[in-house]
Parts: sequence; structure tokens; C-alpha cells
Amino acid sequence: MTRSGQEYLEALRDGREIWLDGERIKDVTAHPAFRATAASFAGLFDLAHDSPHTPDLVSGGVHRAYAVPRSYEELIARRRAYKVWAEASYGFLGRTPDYMASGAAGFAAAPEVFDGGAFAGGENALAYHRRLAEGGLYGAFTITDPATDGVRVVEERDGGIVVRGAKTIGTAAVFADEILVGTIEPLAPDHVERAVTFSVPLDTPGLKLVSRTSYEAQARSVFDHPLSSRYDENDALLVCDDVFVPWDRVLTYRDVDATAAMWWRTPAYLNFTHQSATRFWTKLEFLTGLAILIARSHGTDAIPQVTQAIGRLLGMVAQAKAFVLGAEASWEPVAGGRGGVRPGQEISFAQRIMAGELYPRAVADIKLLAGGAIIQTPASGRDLLHPELGPLIQRYVRTPGDPAEDRLKLLKLAWDALGSEFAGRHEQYERFYQGAPHVYLTMQTWAGAADACESLARTCLDSYDLGTTK
Repeated sequence: MTRSGQEYLEALRDGREIWLDGERIKDVTAHPAFRATAASFAGLFDLAHDSPHTPDLVSGGVHRAYAVPRSYEELIARRRAYKVWAEASYGFLGRTPDYMASGAAGFAAAPEVFDGGAFAGGENALAYHRRLAEGGLYGAFTITDPATDGVRVVEERDGGIVVRGAKTIGTAAVFADEILVGTIEPLAPDHVERAVTFSVPLDTPGLKLVSRTSYEAQARSVFDHPLSSRYDENDALLVCDDVFVPWDRVLTYRDVDATAAMWWRTPAYLNFTHQSATRFWTKLEFLTGLAILIARSHGTDAIPQVTQAIGRLLGMVAQAKAFVLGAEASWEPVAGGRGGVRPGQEISFAQRIMAGELYPRAVADIKLLAGGAIIQTPASGRDLLHPELGPLIQRYVRTPGDPAEDRLKLLKLAWDALGSEFAGRHEQYERFYQGAPHVYLTMQTWAGAADACESLARTCLDSYDLGTTK
């Protein structure tokens, strides 16, 4: 049986060290900077625990994201589970528990990758997967080094290691049960002290998370900020202040090759992309629907230029969907003979390129459709209730098709999705959702597609020479 939302919330009250605006947050489930988003995550657990969606989300007593898919059909079943959770937040909660769950399943599909010359982490990788799956735990990660002083090993003990330093960007980490700390960028051969990967509970002594500005805390109400008030997954700097990590929590150690390979030679990264591509498709569906509602509210939906713009957005939605279905249809067996399958690598990598380029274009197109109306809305929905202001707003904000309250509700949603600080974070985040482009673009170059492209071009070169006649 999966965890309920209430069980999940109770587990967050563990004394973890979260900092915001110079204050240590005692309980993320109660603090106004985090409580509504924590409740949104709890709602996801409830959807899996006991709802009409449970059959789509759960198989064998665990969320489908934890399962190692064995066939094309199981890849589709996993995507349907992703879609249910993505639609629950309209695509704005990205690092939901199924994200790291799918990565852990990727580790379990090829645990031999963790067994390097310096440390044998394969059994620990399998144990990590079992722990998350059987407990229904929410795993997060931080796998990017800051400009200086990334996490490194400073001491080795009989029972484990001591680590010190920092990692960015801990998206949704404040809401997780465990956090996996590692490095996705290739390390120099002599950086063995930084070649370490481990996962620990959030209440581990010496572990600190320093939160960025909370958009949820800045939100006036759900009416005024319908997305940022409920779906601010947050991003945090992780600081390890001499954190002790037991050996059974260590996945890679003093092994530069294994520390990178765990992402690229297991299906983990491709599984991440499968989840995020499904969420991206869902998010574009939502934004395109919002564009349609805005055009209808403006009374411009029959203008040819507007219908063409909406047609382009619908084409973007179809493109996003096609990448998901194409990656599934081009599935590949996982190397190593354990019987698992993974989404197609070439299309999965291409999806990351497409998404980072497409999202800003979609937002820009919808802003053009929205026009200036979204930048001049009353400061608060409370103005509608004011005895003097209310009648004025009712008179001047309405349109022939929408009363003022409905019109204002739509414009507030549009601004939160397109123009607010919350929206700006999402636009930037979609560009770097799964690492800096130079990382996955390099991996795309290493993939077999490069060989096929080069071979075709070389075939043409080899078909003629100086002596070739017409």
C-alpha cells in the first residue's frame, strides 16, 4: 500500500534544517512559505493511495515510476502514470516524487555500472531503489557544483565517510524524504575527492538547505496567484557541514568514471527525460488552453492572425507529444542482460534540445495574444468586494462575454503563468531542466546518431572524385 498524503506530511516534521530569509524553518508543512506546496505534493500521494487514478498510478503496491519497465507496453503504462501527476499541477510541479523514482529504477536496471575499481556500489544502488520504492519515499537530488567548493570527502571512517561543501540546485529538496548528492558533469581524473554519490535523509546532522525566495510566501491569495501560491516547488542550496554518510548510503566513491556513468550508462537520465517530457507536453497543453481562453475573452479568437497563432501553439503541443511517443516507440534494451528496456536515447536527448528552445517561444506567443490586459489588473481580488471599488471594477473590467470576476480571474492566472517572477523562474528552468545544454549536447554527439549522420555524408563523398564525369 502506498503512503497517504497525511503520512507524507507527518514525515516532513523531522527537524530538518531549512533556512529562508535568515530564519530557520521549524515545520515546512505549517510555514506560509511552503505549506500550500507541501499540501499539493500530499495531494499527489493521495491520488496514488486511494483515488480513481490509483490503478493508473500504482502496480504491485508501489508507484509505477519505481518499476523497471520490461516492455514497450510497460513504458506506456509508466507514462500514463506520469501524466496523471503532471496534470494535477498543470505541469508546474516538475520534480514530483516520480522523477527521482524513475531515476532510481534506472539505477536498478544496471547496478553493475556502480561497481568500479575503487568502490563496489551496485548493491547499495539496488538498496536505494528498494528503500524508496517500498517506503513510497520522495527522493530529490542535488547534482550540480557551485562555482567553488563543491561537496567533497574530507575524512574516511570505519563506518562511512565525512563530506563537506555545497551543491546546487536542490529543486523541491525541502519537500523530500531523502536527497541524493552527486555530480552529473564529467569530473577531471584527479578530482577523486569530489567523485562521490550518496543519499541521506533530510534530517541528517550537518545537512542544511538554504531556500531561494519563496513565491508562495509572496502570493496574496490563490485568486491573485493561482499557480505560485500552490505549486512553488522551490530551489535550495545544499550545504554539507561535515556530514557523516554511512557506507551503505554511498553509491560511488573516489571513482570519476562511475560517478558520471551512473547517469549515462544506466537508463536513469533517459527515465528522467521520459517523466519530464510528459510533464512538458502537459504544461504546453495547459498554456495553449490558456491562450484559447484569453483570445475568446478578448473577442479576438476569430481573427485570422489569432487563429494562426493558436494553430502554431497547437502544433507545439503535438510536437511535444510526438517526442514522448517517439521515445517510447524507439525503445531499446538496457545493456547488461537484466531484461529492462529504456526510452530511445536519440529522441530523448533531442527532446531536451527542443523543450529548452520551444518553451520561451510558446510563452512569447501567448504574451502577444494576451496583450496589455495582463499588466493592468487590480492589485487584489479583494478590490471586487470593496463597496466603492467593486462596482467600478464590475463595470470597467468586464467584457461582453465575461463578467469582471471571471475576466480578472483569467488575467491573474495568465500573469502568474507568463509574466510573474514565478513565471520567469519556469522559463529559465525549462532551458536548464536536466542540466546545462553543454552536458547533454555532448552526450548527444557521443550517441550513435552522430555516426549515422557522418556515414551518410561520407557515402556521398565517396561516390565521386576528380575523375567523375556527368
